[in-house]
Amino acid sequence: MTIGQELLQELMIESAVTRRYLECIPFDQLHFKPNEKSETLGRLAIHTAEIIAWWSSVVHSDKLDFIDFEPKDIQTREELLAYFDDLLAAAKVSLMSAQDNVFEQEWSMMYGEDVLMKLPKKQIARIFCMNHFIHHRAQLGVYLRFLSIPIPATYGPSADDDHVILSHPFQSF
Repeated sequence: MTIGQELLQELMIESAVTRRYLECIPFDQLHFKPNEKSETLGRLAIHTAEIIAWWSSVVHSDKLDFIDFEPKDIQTREELLAYFDDLLAAAKVSLMSAQDNVFEQEWSMMYGEDVLMKLPKKQIARIFCMNHFIHHRAQLGVYLRFLSIPIPATYGPSADDDHVILSHPFQSF
Protein backbone atom coordinates (compact mmCIF):
# COMPACT_ATOMS: atom_id res chain seq x y z
CA MET A 1 0.00 0.00 0.00
CA THR A 2 1.35 3.43 -0.92
CA ILE A 3 1.61 6.41 1.44
CA GLY A 4 -1.21 8.09 -0.50
CA GLN A 5 -3.46 5.06 -0.08
CA GLU A 6 -2.71 4.92 3.65
CA LEU A 7 -3.53 8.61 4.01
CA LEU A 8 -6.69 8.08 1.98
CA GLN A 9 -7.94 5.41 4.38
CA GLU A 10 -7.64 7.86 7.26
CA LEU A 11 -9.11 10.71 5.22
CA MET A 12 -12.16 8.61 4.38
CA ILE A 13 -12.83 7.91 8.06
CA GLU A 14 -12.40 11.56 9.04
CA SER A 15 -14.36 12.91 6.08
CA ALA A 16 -17.34 10.64 6.83
CA VAL A 17 -17.48 12.10 10.32
CA THR A 18 -16.95 15.65 9.06
CA ARG A 19 -19.72 15.32 6.49
CA ARG A 20 -22.12 14.49 9.33
CA TYR A 21 -21.09 17.72 11.06
CA LEU A 22 -21.59 19.71 7.85
CA GLU A 23 -25.06 18.20 7.47
CA CYS A 24 -25.98 19.82 10.81
CA ILE A 25 -25.04 23.40 9.89
CA PRO A 26 -28.04 25.68 10.42
CA PHE A 27 -28.01 27.94 7.37
CA ASP A 28 -30.29 30.41 9.11
CA GLN A 29 -27.48 31.08 11.62
CA LEU A 30 -24.40 31.42 9.41
CA HIS A 31 -23.41 34.70 11.08
CA PHE A 32 -23.23 33.14 14.55
CA LYS A 33 -19.94 33.64 16.42
CA PRO A 34 -19.37 32.26 19.94
CA ASN A 35 -16.98 35.14 20.60
CA GLU A 36 -16.18 38.42 18.88
CA LYS A 37 -12.73 37.04 17.94
CA SER A 38 -14.22 33.88 16.41
CA GLU A 39 -14.94 33.23 12.76
CA THR A 40 -18.59 33.08 11.74
CA LEU A 41 -20.23 29.67 11.57
CA GLY A 42 -20.72 30.04 7.81
CA ARG A 43 -17.06 30.82 7.12
CA LEU A 44 -15.91 28.04 9.47
CA ALA A 45 -18.16 25.48 7.75
CA ILE A 46 -16.93 26.47 4.28
CA HIS A 47 -13.31 26.47 5.47
CA THR A 48 -13.71 23.00 6.96
CA ALA A 49 -15.03 21.78 3.60
CA GLU A 50 -12.39 23.55 1.49
CA ILE A 51 -9.49 22.01 3.42
CA ILE A 52 -10.19 18.81 1.43
CA ALA A 53 -8.83 20.61 -1.68
CA TRP A 54 -5.42 20.87 -0.04
CA TRP A 55 -4.85 17.12 -0.40
CA SER A 56 -4.82 17.45 -4.18
CA SER A 57 -2.59 20.52 -3.94
CA VAL A 58 -0.04 18.59 -1.89
CA VAL A 59 0.03 15.75 -4.41
CA HIS A 60 0.04 17.81 -7.62
CA SER A 61 1.82 21.04 -6.70
CA ASP A 62 4.81 22.27 -4.74
CA LYS A 63 2.94 25.18 -3.17
CA LEU A 64 -0.37 26.77 -2.32
CA ASP A 65 -0.52 30.54 -2.74
CA PHE A 66 -3.29 32.37 -0.90
CA ILE A 67 -2.67 35.80 -2.43
CA ASP A 68 -5.67 35.57 -4.78
CA PHE A 69 -7.76 33.23 -2.65
CA GLU A 70 -11.48 33.95 -2.48
CA PRO A 71 -13.65 31.71 -0.31
CA LYS A 72 -16.50 30.04 -2.13
CA ASP A 73 -19.88 31.68 -1.63
CA ILE A 74 -22.15 28.93 -0.36
CA GLN A 75 -25.72 29.67 0.70
CA THR A 76 -27.34 26.27 1.20
CA ARG A 77 -26.61 22.96 2.90
CA GLU A 78 -26.90 21.22 -0.47
CA GLU A 79 -24.24 23.50 -1.98
CA LEU A 80 -21.93 22.94 0.99
CA LEU A 81 -22.26 19.16 0.85
CA ALA A 82 -21.84 19.06 -2.95
CA TYR A 83 -18.71 21.24 -2.65
CA PHE A 84 -17.30 18.95 0.05
CA ASP A 85 -18.16 15.79 -1.92
CA ASP A 86 -16.57 17.15 -5.13
CA LEU A 87 -13.35 18.10 -3.34
CA LEU A 88 -13.25 14.73 -1.60
CA ALA A 89 -13.67 12.90 -4.92
CA ALA A 90 -10.71 14.83 -6.35
CA ALA A 91 -8.63 14.13 -3.23
CA LYS A 92 -9.38 10.40 -3.57
CA VAL A 93 -8.10 10.35 -7.13
CA SER A 94 -5.00 12.34 -6.15
CA LEU A 95 -4.10 10.16 -3.19
CA MET A 96 -4.80 6.87 -4.99
CA SER A 97 -2.44 7.80 -7.82
CA ALA A 98 0.33 9.46 -5.77
CA GLN A 99 3.71 7.78 -5.82
CA ASP A 100 5.54 7.54 -2.48
CA ASN A 101 8.39 9.80 -3.62
CA VAL A 102 5.91 12.69 -4.00
CA PHE A 103 5.59 12.85 -0.22
CA GLU A 104 9.34 13.36 0.18
CA GLN A 105 9.24 16.59 -1.84
CA GLU A 106 8.99 20.02 -0.23
CA TRP A 107 5.73 21.96 -0.28
CA SER A 108 5.20 25.62 0.62
CA MET A 109 2.28 27.66 1.80
CA MET A 110 2.67 31.10 0.28
CA TYR A 111 1.12 34.52 0.34
CA GLY A 112 2.59 36.02 -2.79
CA GLU A 113 6.34 36.07 -2.28
CA ASP A 114 6.06 35.40 1.46
CA VAL A 115 6.69 31.80 2.50
CA LEU A 116 4.36 31.04 5.40
CA MET A 117 5.39 27.39 5.81
CA LYS A 118 7.72 24.97 4.04
CA LEU A 119 7.88 21.28 4.95
CA PRO A 120 8.08 17.88 3.25
CA LYS A 121 4.73 16.91 1.76
CA LYS A 122 4.34 13.97 4.14
CA GLN A 123 4.42 16.37 7.10
CA ILE A 124 2.12 18.81 5.33
CA ALA A 125 -0.37 15.99 4.71
CA ARG A 126 -0.38 15.09 8.38
CA ILE A 127 -0.17 18.55 10.00
CA PHE A 128 -1.73 20.94 7.52
CA CYS A 129 -4.25 18.70 5.78
CA MET A 130 -5.38 16.14 8.35
CA ASN A 131 -4.81 17.78 11.75
CA HIS A 132 -6.06 21.15 10.54
CA PHE A 133 -9.18 19.48 9.10
CA ILE A 134 -9.93 17.69 12.40
CA HIS A 135 -9.24 20.88 14.38
CA HIS A 136 -11.87 22.83 12.44
CA ARG A 137 -14.39 20.00 12.69
CA ALA A 138 -13.95 20.16 16.47
CA GLN A 139 -14.57 23.90 16.33
CA LEU A 140 -17.79 23.22 14.42
CA GLY A 141 -18.80 20.92 17.28
CA VAL A 142 -18.37 23.77 19.76
CA TYR A 143 -20.45 26.10 17.59
CA LEU A 144 -23.18 23.47 17.24
CA ARG A 145 -23.20 22.89 21.00
CA PHE A 146 -23.62 26.64 21.63
CA LEU A 147 -26.58 26.60 19.23
CA SER A 148 -28.10 23.55 21.00
CA ILE A 149 -27.75 21.43 17.86
CA PRO A 150 -27.06 17.74 18.53
CA ILE A 151 -23.43 16.78 17.96
CA PRO A 152 -22.90 13.78 15.64
CA ALA A 153 -20.94 10.78 16.84
CA THR A 154 -17.24 11.17 16.14
CA TYR A 155 -15.07 8.29 17.40
CA GLY A 156 -17.97 6.70 19.18
CA PRO A 157 -21.26 7.98 20.55
CA SER A 158 -21.65 11.63 21.46
CA ALA A 159 -23.87 12.82 24.28
CA ASP A 160 -26.48 13.48 21.57
CA ASP A 161 -26.00 10.52 19.24
CA ASP A 162 -25.70 6.97 20.49
CA HIS A 163 -24.86 5.52 17.07
CA VAL A 164 -21.27 4.57 16.38
CA ILE A 165 -20.30 5.58 12.85
CA LEU A 166 -17.89 2.74 12.16
CA SER A 167 -18.20 -0.82 13.34
CA HIS A 168 -14.41 -0.82 13.61
CA PRO A 169 -12.25 2.34 13.65
CA PHE A 170 -10.01 0.95 10.91
CA GLN A 171 -12.76 -0.23 8.60
CA SER A 172 -11.60 -0.12 5.02
CA PHE A 173 -13.42 2.01 2.44
